[in-house]
Amino acid sequence: MMNDLNRAAFLGAAAASIIATEPLMTSAQSRNRVDVHHHYASPEWETTLRAKNLLAPVWKGWTPDRAIEVMDRNGVRKSMLSVTTPGIWFGDDAAARVLARSCNDYAAQMIADHHDRFGMFVALPLPDIAGSLREIAYGMDTLKADGVGLLTSYTDKWLGDPYFSPIFDELNNRRAIVFVHPTTAKCCTGVLSGVPDSAIEYGTDTTRAISQLIFSGWTIRYPNIRMIFSHGGGTMPFLIDRFVHLADRDPRYQKLLPNGFLPEARKYYYDTAQVSNAAAMSALMKLIPLSHVLFGTDYPYLSIEENVDGLKQCGVFAARDLATLDSRNASDLFASAGMRL
Repeated sequence: MMNDLNRAAFLGAAAASIIATEPLMTSAQSRNRVDVHHHYASPEWETTLRAKNLLAPVWKGWTPDRAIEVMDRNGVRKSMLSVTTPGIWFGDDAAARVLARSCNDYAAQMIADHHDRFGMFVALPLPDIAGSLREIAYGMDTLKADGVGLLTSYTDKWLGDPYFSPIFDELNNRRAIVFVHPTTAKCCTGVLSGVPDSAIEYGTDTTRAISQLIFSGWTIRYPNIRMIFSHGGGTMPFLIDRFVHLADRDPRYQKLLPNGFLPEARKYYYDTAQVSNAAAMSALMKLIPLSHVLFGTDYPYLSIEENVDGLKQCGVFAARDLATLDSRNASDLFASAGMRL
């Protein structure tokens, strides 16, 4: 297992020598980006969050047309729409089902109104299992969505918990693409005074979800699901030694994960949103093949410009790698599910 890490380090050093001599791609040279991490707000979702004092200021003035203007300025051909944290469910299953349906219908209308500029990940009313199964069917079969959106955790349960088995059974049967966005778990809200949950907990909750999914054996149990994790996998790349050692040395996991932790982590896809910097991208690229890294922006929470410029300036990617990351990887991923971006 550690040989994989050493080999990745060697390849990273070799890539650095290429980057030093190859000019980077400019924004003007790329007009084909696919943004897999692009949020939207339906009127019903905005109203619900505003009533709960949860609506972030970034949504002021947001419209689909404005989103397209920003996409056009930054060479984004297509954006995959998803509902962000705090999600859909606020303690009432019936209300969550209504809100999920309104969000999904709104996203579908955005796609119809702006042909080929948007795709969508179905919003689910989890932790309501029955309602979520119905919404998967509606979103995938009626709305022809590109995949399903999940949060890393719901109340006190993370992905990989047996509670979510019916959802993953269905997604595996459908060979679905699943976009996973972090949130703040019930356990860990407002831990540090003056430091917002998003600064620490989002990356941490992503890591909790990845580790539970892998150590629960779900990467092996559900081989047909293609999962995209936000923000470069959170803190997972920085904790890799701990995960590798746990899988290799704990008898519980030697049988469950015969190939160890890293090959399972490499089955997932990771977007670049909020981590387009040298430290985060260097760590991710030591572990994950370029083919499994996808361009993502977290718009409107971070500007598309910041993501594009960060990836260009971080010194990790050669120009041809940026072209691959910008669009080819996403196109290949969705093609594997029978969809053309």
